[in-house]
Amino acid sequence: MTSLPEAGPTLVAVPGLGLRPTAWDTTYAALPGRRSRTVLLPGFGERPTRADRLDPAALGRRLVERLSPDDRPVVLLGHSAGAQVVAHAAAAAADRVVGLVLVGPSTDPRARSWPALVGRWLRTAAHERPGQLPVLAWSYARTGPLHGVRTMEAARHDDVHETLAAVRCPVLVLRGRHDRICPLDWAERVAAAGPAGSRVETLPVGAHMVPLTHGPQVAAAVAAYLRADVSGA
Repeated sequence: MTSLPEAGPTLVAVPGLGLRPTAWDTTYAALPGRRSRTVLLPGFGERPTRADRLDPAALGRRLVERLSPDDRPVVLLGHSAGAQVVAHAAAAAADRVVGLVLVGPSTDPRARSWPALVGRWLRTAAHERPGQLPVLAWSYARTGPLHGVRTMEAARHDDVHETLAAVRCPVLVLRGRHDRICPLDWAERVAAAGPAGSRVETLPVGAHMVPLTHGPQVAAAVAAYLRADVSGA
């Protein structure tokens, strides 16, 4: 986690489903001088309890509750199913959120069934870096496989298009070149649901796990978005 005192919005990120608390560290490391932190939520870096509501809307409200008074204004970043969570938070706290970055957002309606989700994951996994497998295995074990299934079950029924209709800031939809979980046409549909100025950028490298595997490239895209599209950044 990076926390540097500089004027401008605070970057607040949520990791992807089941990922470790440090999932955004390589991206933050390539954004020196930016105030930034990662918020952990049930299913997203934090092991859920049976009582936790895991739908993206409820988690988005919890994220807003965990923003501090110093987090004003805020740019929210979310990865995979975490993108659905930050979209809800941006809609619920539109007066505080001046930017929204969705990296590999789920869930494409064409891949909401479990067989389709697994198929896309397998096609994407072939393009991921093998060296990250031990880290991912540790992360998913820490969250708990059954909790991961519960969280994804809630996320796959969430409609990000409806959520983005209530967002006021321009949205950057970012994806890796080989991401089959978030194919280009789906990313374009997500951006089209956002406010004017929302757009898609496909990195020339990587697949679905780009915040972990290609942090500098993600950071460069985020920095360009902040300069061009976010007021006061």
